[in-house]
Amino acid sequence: MKILLVEDEEGLILTLTDRLQSEGFDVVSANDGEKGFETALSDSFDLIILDVMLPKKNGYDVCRDLRQKGIATPILMLTAKGETIDKVLGLKLGADDYLTKPFEVIELLARIEALLRRSPSNSQANSAEVFRFGDASVDFKRAEVFKENAPVELSAMEFKLLQFLIENRGRVHSRNELLDEVWGYDAMPSTRTVDVHIAWLRQKLETNPKHPQFIQTVHGFGYKFVV
Repeated sequence: MKILLVEDEEGLILTLTDRLQSEGFDVVSANDGEKGFETALSDSFDLIILDVMLPKKNGYDVCRDLRQKGIATPILMLTAKGETIDKVLGLKLGADDYLTKPFEVIELLARIEALLRRSPSNSQANSAEVFRFGDASVDFKRAEVFKENAPVELSAMEFKLLQFLIENRGRVHSRNELLDEVWGYDAMPSTRTVDVHIAWLRQKLETNPKHPQFIQTVHGFGYKFVV
């Protein structure tokens, strides 16, 4: 996951960059609004952390102009102002969330996780009806899967699991997280259920199920989808 941090406080840039990198994020920073705007247009990011009070171009204008350019990347705005009107303005201009300074880094991480989880801009599956990988394709609107142009029969839970992995590709998911997100909090399957469904998906979609290219195991953690 790649994050653009647009912030002019050098100390905060260093602190957040170190912490985000320790959490596995790739961080690019810009220390003024104009540079942040140009960077957001010239590269692809999973999330933008955008300070409001910036030199050259304030965060509100950056947010508004990015949305006008069609950039749908989630934007988390940082503001030193606590007034409701400032927060409302940011949201109306297209921000997805805001955090008032000073803040605890753990709260920032929680908000980042929430934005990444629900964001359509992080998933081609959400912005396009058909997602392709290798010699397979998934039609999300019709709930159909093909491999080498031949239909692949998936159960409802296999399809839900595949869709979740694709929509959140690149991220590592524990078995318990997959149980909660795919099967639901009220369901009572075991983590072994996840392993079995992963194995079935690999058997049906991977060229070599014993050495999967797309649905990968991260030993000691869980699974991730890689393209």
